[in-house]
Amino acid sequence: MKIASIVGNRPQFIKAAPTSVALRERGLEEVVIHTGQHYDRELSQVFYDELGLEEPRYRLDLRTADPQLMQPAIADRLAGERPDWVLVYGDTNSTLAGAEAAAELGIALAHVEAGLRSGDLSMPEERNRIEVDKRAHLLFCPDERSRETLAAEAVPGRAEVVGDVMADATRLFEPIARARAAERPEPYAVLTIHREANTEPEQLRSLLEAAGSSGWSLVFPVHPRTGKVIEEHGISLQPSIEAIEPVGYLEMLALVSGAARVVTDSGGLQKEAYWLRVPCITLRPSTEWIDTVQAGANRLAEPDDLAQALADASFPEDAPPLYGDGHAAERIAEALYTLPPT
Repeated sequence: MKIASIVGNRPQFIKAAPTSVALRERGLEEVVIHTGQHYDRELSQVFYDELGLEEPRYRLDLRTADPQLMQPAIADRLAGERPDWVLVYGDTNSTLAGAEAAAELGIALAHVEAGLRSGDLSMPEERNRIEVDKRAHLLFCPDERSRETLAAEAVPGRAEVVGDVMADATRLFEPIARARAAERPEPYAVLTIHREANTEPEQLRSLLEAAGSSGWSLVFPVHPRTGKVIEEHGISLQPSIEAIEPVGYLEMLALVSGAARVVTDSGGLQKEAYWLRVPCITLRPSTEWIDTVQAGANRLAEPDDLAQALADASFPEDAPPLYGDGHAAERIAEALYTLPPT
C-alpha cells in the first residue's frame, strides 16, 4: 500500500516525523511531496537534518503559499505515483492544495488534525480546515470535541479520534531538547509572530511595541515573513527583545522548555507550551486549541492587554492531559492499513 504525504511548512515536518516512522513500521510505502511553501532552510531542510526524516521523493520548490499554483504540480506527481491514500496535515495552503489535487484525481484523502475550529472565518487557516474536511474520506481527530464538530457539520468522511501527532513528537524529542536548553541569567519569554493578520505592518508594530514595553525579556526567533515586514517598514525593536534567526525544532523546544512564558500566534506552540507546562499567551482573538484556554494554561491577548497577560500567566497544577497519549501516529498508520480507501 502506498501513501503520498503532502508537506510544506514547519508544523507539517514535525507532524510527519513520527507519522513517517509509524507508516514504515506498519509496512506502508510513503512518498513525500514537499511543496516548498516554506523554503527557508531553518523552516524546512533543518527538520530533515534534525529529525532524521527521509528525503522527500519530490521537492517542488514552488516558493509560494498560493494553493492554486501548488495544486497542478502536486496533481502531476500524484498522477504518476497513483497512491492508495493522500495524507495531508493541518490547515496550511499546502494542505488545501494537496486535498484539491487528490479530489481532482479521485484519490482517497486522509486529513490529520481534522475537526479543529476556531470559529474565526477571517483566518485563512479556518477556511482551509473546513474545505479539507469536506473532501476527506478519513478524518484523524485529536480529541472527541473535534469528532463532535465534524458530526455537527455532517461531514461525510469517517472520523477517527487518534490524538495529536505533535504530542508524539514532543514525547520523543523533549528529553533531547531539555538537554540542549541554555541557562539564561533571568526569566524570559519566547515570542513568535507569523500569522497573516499579525504581520500587517501596523498590527505588527503594535504587538512588538507592547511586547517590548511589557517589562519582560523576550527571545524572538524571527520568521522570514515577519522579518521582511520589519525591514520594509522600519519597525524598531526595543532592547528587551532579542531578535534571533529562525531556529530548528529541537532548538525551539529547548527555548520553550527553559522559558517562563510563551507569547505566540502559532497553533503548534500553544500545544507544545502546554505539554511542556509553560504558560502561554496567544496573540489572536480566537484559537482552535480552546481546551488549553479552558484549562487556564493559555490566554488570548491583544496588544493593549499583553503586559497584564504576561504578568498574570501561570500554569495550573491540575491541568488535565490534552490531545492524546503521544501514540497518535501508530493509530494513523493502523487506520490507513486497515480501512479500505473509498
